[in-house]
Amino acid sequence: MKVKLPEPFTFEGGDRAVLLLHGFTGNSADVRMMGRFLQKNGYTAHAPIYRGHGKELEALIDVKPEEWWEDVQNALQHLRDQGYEKIAVAGLSLGGVLGLKLAYCENIQGIVPMCAPMFFDNEEQLTQGFQYKAKEFKQLEGKDKETIQNEINQLLEESKDMFTQLGQFINEVHDHVDEIYTPTFVVQAAKDEMINTESATYIYETVESDQKDIKWYENSGHVITMDKEKEQLHEDVLEFLNSLDWS
Repeated sequence: MKVKLPEPFTFEGGDRAVLLLHGFTGNSADVRMMGRFLQKNGYTAHAPIYRGHGKELEALIDVKPEEWWEDVQNALQHLRDQGYEKIAVAGLSLGGVLGLKLAYCENIQGIVPMCAPMFFDNEEQLTQGFQYKAKEFKQLEGKDKETIQNEINQLLEESKDMFTQLGQFINEVHDHVDEIYTPTFVVQAAKDEMINTESATYIYETVESDQKDIKWYENSGHVITMDKEKEQLHEDVLEFLNSLDWS
C-alpha cells in the first residue's frame, strides 16, 4: 500500500513570519494546527521537512544533524527570499534545539522552544519512539508482523551512528544557550515522556535575554502541539509573538 507522505507548508497570513520546526522522526504535521492558527491571526507560517523525515525511517540512517541544520537555515532563507524581513521561530523537540541554534547564529525576532532536549540522557526513550514510528509506518505499508520486526531490528543496528551524532548536536547547542539574547518563551509539557524536563529550566535560566518566560503545561505529553492543551498553547504563543518588537 502506498503511504501519502506529508509535505512542507507555507500559510500566508501577514507581514510577520514564523518558522515552525518539527521534531525528530516527525514532520510538518507536528506544527500544522499551530500554523493554521497563526495564519488566522495575521502571521505567515512556514514549516519545512528535514532530510530523511516524513517517510520510512530507513531514510534517516545516513542523514546527519548538520544536514537538518542546513535545511532549517534554508527554510529561514526561503522566508527572507519571499520578502519577510522579521521572522520568529517556534520548534518542537529537535525543532526546538534547531531553533535555539538559529537564535544564537541568526538575527531572529523571538524563539519558542517546545519540549526541547538539552541533555542527551534519553537515548532509550528516543530509540523506543524511533521503533514506534517505524512500526507505525510499516503497518501502513501493509507488511506482516515478522517482516516488520526483522526490519526494525536491522534499522536499530544501522542507526547507532545517527543517534551518536544527534547526541553530539544536542550537547553542542546546550553549550551555546548562554549566547542567546533573543526574546524567549520556553514551553514544557509536565507529562513529557521523551526528554529530561529539566531541559526547560536550563534553557530559561541560561538564555541571556531580558525578555524571557517559561510555562509548564500540566496535562500534556511530549508532542505538545497535538495534545490536550494545544489551544491554550496556541494562545500563549500568539501572546508572546504579539509582544515582540516587529517595527
